[in-house]
Amino acid sequence: MLTEVAIGATLALIVGAFIGYFIDRIRRGSAYQSYQQILKQAELDAENLLKSQKLEAKEELLKRRESLEEEVNKQREELWAVEKKLSKRENALEDQQADFLKKESMIQATQSKLASRTKAVEAREQELERALKKQQEELFKISGLDRETASQMLLDRLENDLKNETGALIMKYQSELKQSCDKLARETIGMAVQRFASGHVAETTVSTVELPEEEMKGRIIGREGRNIRAFEKATGVDVIVDDTPGVVVVSAFDNVRRQIGKMSLQKLVNDGRIHPARIEEVVEETQKELEEYILTMGQNACQEVNISGVHPKLVDLLGRLHFRTSYSQNVLRHSIEVSALTGIMAEQLGLDGTLARRCGLFHDIGKAADHEMEGGHPAVGAQLLKRYGECQEVVHAAAGHHDDIRPDYIYTVLVAAADACSASRPGARRDTLEKYVRRLEELETLVCGFPGVDHTYAIQAGREVRVIVDSDQVNDREAAKMCKDIAKAIEETLTYPGEIRVTVMRESRTVEYAR
Repeated sequence: MLTEVAIGATLALIVGAFIGYFIDRIRRGSAYQSYQQILKQAELDAENLLKSQKLEAKEELLKRRESLEEEVNKQREELWAVEKKLSKRENALEDQQADFLKKESMIQATQSKLASRTKAVEAREQELERALKKQQEELFKISGLDRETASQMLLDRLENDLKNETGALIMKYQSELKQSCDKLARETIGMAVQRFASGHVAETTVSTVELPEEEMKGRIIGREGRNIRAFEKATGVDVIVDDTPGVVVVSAFDNVRRQIGKMSLQKLVNDGRIHPARIEEVVEETQKELEEYILTMGQNACQEVNISGVHPKLVDLLGRLHFRTSYSQNVLRHSIEVSALTGIMAEQLGLDGTLARRCGLFHDIGKAADHEMEGGHPAVGAQLLKRYGECQEVVHAAAGHHDDIRPDYIYTVLVAAADACSASRPGARRDTLEKYVRRLEELETLVCGFPGVDHTYAIQAGREVRVIVDSDQVNDREAAKMCKDIAKAIEETLTYPGEIRVTVMRESRTVEYAR
């Protein structure tokens, strides 16, 4: 029983060991198979990776090769361009060299010709010298003169000729010098006039006083006209009361009296009390105010032209010039303008501008007192200036600015020129303005008479006339001839200062419309 159990156990052990061995073999076989598969798969992956790396390397090489080929091509093109330029330059240098060789050969030929001509000329000069010597010897024999006598005669003849030529040259240069001096004088005066542009115009001999109401006219006249008679007697003016609404006219040729009358009447109208006693009181008060105003005007004039040290009586006389007119031109403004023009011209000529302005300011001072003293205003002004301590240049300028005496000082000439400029300014004097307008009208009328002229404009105070011609009737040559004919006609027909510039303009203009 035990034996059987032992055998059975042994058999069981054997069978179990066999089964375990068998199972172990089976396990080992499956592991071996998976290992082989892994190796095969790794080999395949390695081959695939190697192939992909080779492909990428080939692509990289191809790309680099293409870029290198492009760079090589660019360099080849640049080299070809450089080679073309070099070849062109080489051809140009060869052409230049050929030209240089041609010119060199031509120069050599010219030099050889010149050398031969020089020899011929030298030989010709030697022959001429020999012929001249023979002729001189024959002339000496014929004339019976020696060399010294003939030379002296020739020099005397040359001296006479030179004297005539020298005189002609002197006359020529004197004429040119006179023209240049006239031009400089015109430029100096023109510059001075342009730098000082005065705005004064011609004045009238009447003043108007505005009234607050029409009833005031009756109060001004007064009962049986006693108020207006008392006013006219106290002031020395004429009072015109007409149908003009709201105004009364004060008229007088003496501007001082007219100003006193105007101011007094304004005060009476504003006050409302109008009777003979009040009129006399107001007129006396106004006269005192006007004297102060005259002194202020004289002081302002001296300050405006920048002069000092003036006698008070001369300051008062200057202020009175504000109420004095000459051909309707305010004399004080005229004196200030002449002072400025004289100072500018003197400074341009390198003279004393302050002294020149003083001469110009006082040149018409005699007009403030010519009704009180005998003689014309130049002599009266010179006496007053000498009496009140002005220097000799100022006295002489006042006495001689109208060419009454010979000008001994340059300042007198400058004052006379400035006085003429101020008096002839358009608008300064009434009669001068009318002559100025009439001269411009005559100038335009004369030019319009030429055939083919469309429009004419006189500009720059009559110093230039611009002519516009019809381009269909007048060509360029005819326009040039017309310009000369117009200038000649102006010279022969009109009287004018200085010169007139004639400008003829011809224009063709074509106009079309796009619709």
